[in-house]
Amino acid sequence: MAEVQEYMIFLLISLISVVLLRAFLKKRSFPRLPPSPLALPIIGHLHLLGPIAHQAFAKISSRYGPLIHVYLGSVPCVVASSPEICKEILKTHEVSFLGRPKTVVSDYVTYGSQDFTFAPYGDYWRFMKKLCVSQLLGGQTLDMQQPIRRDEMKYLIEFLLEKAKAGESVNMGSEFTRMANNLISRMVMSQRCSEDEKEAVEVRRLVLEINELTGKFNLSDYIWFCKNLDLQGIKKRLKVLHHRLDVMIEKIIDEHQKERRNLKQRNKEGEVAKDLLHILLDIAEDESSEKKLTRENIKAFIVDLFIGGTDTSALSLEWGLAELINHPNVQEIDSVVGKDRIVQESDLPRLPYLHAIVKETLRLHPPAPLIPRESTEDSTISGYHIPGKTRLFVSIWAVGRDPKYWEDALEFKPERFLQEDGSAKGQLDVRGQNYHFLPFGTGRRGCPGTSLTLLVVQTALAAMIQCFEWKVEGGNGTVDMEEGPGITLAKAQPLVCSPVVRLNPVPAI
Repeated sequence: MAEVQEYMIFLLISLISVVLLRAFLKKRSFPRLPPSPLALPIIGHLHLLGPIAHQAFAKISSRYGPLIHVYLGSVPCVVASSPEICKEILKTHEVSFLGRPKTVVSDYVTYGSQDFTFAPYGDYWRFMKKLCVSQLLGGQTLDMQQPIRRDEMKYLIEFLLEKAKAGESVNMGSEFTRMANNLISRMVMSQRCSEDEKEAVEVRRLVLEINELTGKFNLSDYIWFCKNLDLQGIKKRLKVLHHRLDVMIEKIIDEHQKERRNLKQRNKEGEVAKDLLHILLDIAEDESSEKKLTRENIKAFIVDLFIGGTDTSALSLEWGLAELINHPNVQEIDSVVGKDRIVQESDLPRLPYLHAIVKETLRLHPPAPLIPRESTEDSTISGYHIPGKTRLFVSIWAVGRDPKYWEDALEFKPERFLQEDGSAKGQLDVRGQNYHFLPFGTGRRGCPGTSLTLLVVQTALAAMIQCFEWKVEGGNGTVDMEEGPGITLAKAQPLVCSPVVRLNPVPAI
């Protein structure tokens, strides 16, 4: 009997010791992480995502809270989906979240993060950010390139006039993408993608392929034992694509350099129009430059411009026109601009309702619904431990639909961005000063092309509703607003509609 009692005491002490030891080790080795659903072996929480990741994250967050911890395969991630959490991460603890996660696609197409978007935060990145703000995408450069934007608007309107005359429908998403590609191509290398220049046409095709591969789920990025495998053939495709891309960009750079040498031999200044590639080559050749730009830096930055500059504008225009077809209103443009000329960029300051339309479009349909970052060091957010090398997704989509901050959050109501007297609400700026409206991100890693995108989207959208009325077949004449899969916010069904001339005759641009 005594032996049994001793055995029971020993067993009890052992159990208590194990429990205390596990609790101690758990506290020491596994700090308090944000709430998380039950994960499965190997795949983690991938089974919960589905084809539209931002919607799946929003569903999980509605149950577990605005800061959640998930494993995408073997990759630890946190998702922020409330204005308070976003402010704490992107403002209070911004220095801990300035990294960018690498993927197989981004590593290939940016020459190993030699670009600006995926470059590690440091001296080179700061130099490129300053270069973007002061020269490449600054106000003076945008002013000089205003004729390019006007020309591309002219091409689009003339194309739509032909379609209207023939009574044909148009895939407006494709046409907005074509216009954005042409615009970026002319800004970068003074060539249009839709003309006969083979380099420009090839670059456009390559950008479309890159976007396709970027939107694919790649096992190599998320499952640790697949890291060096290519089970889906994506790396094989990327090698071919990268070679084609490199050959094309090399040829374009060589042509620019030849043009520059000929100019120097003739000893004449100012003959070559300064596209963005010429500006980059100027900096690369400047011995006094703060940083020496390599050829890989220049090529990678060109890829950044094409990828980042195309989807952002095209998707915003497609969603904006779709909303306006469902909620028609052109009174402001008629009263300010009239019907004798087509709206211009100089009219934009006098069109506050147009600004509100674009902001409301970006609130409901941000082109990049999830902004990726990566923690560079350990941090504590709202009492939760976030280890270094954790991937962060800021859910711009969820923040813009937070019912605590947006009355009738799912409705398209541009008036929410206006004061009672019809003037704009300045505190709700698209550049992210307000953390429940972050369409282009905020802080040091905020989008440097915001000004360009707004100029293109506001002017083009105004021209579309000033010059045309739009008919949609089926669906009682309304546009289906369902979202499609992918890392960018595409429509599930392309915006196919028929333009009907509203101004007769349409004024010349």
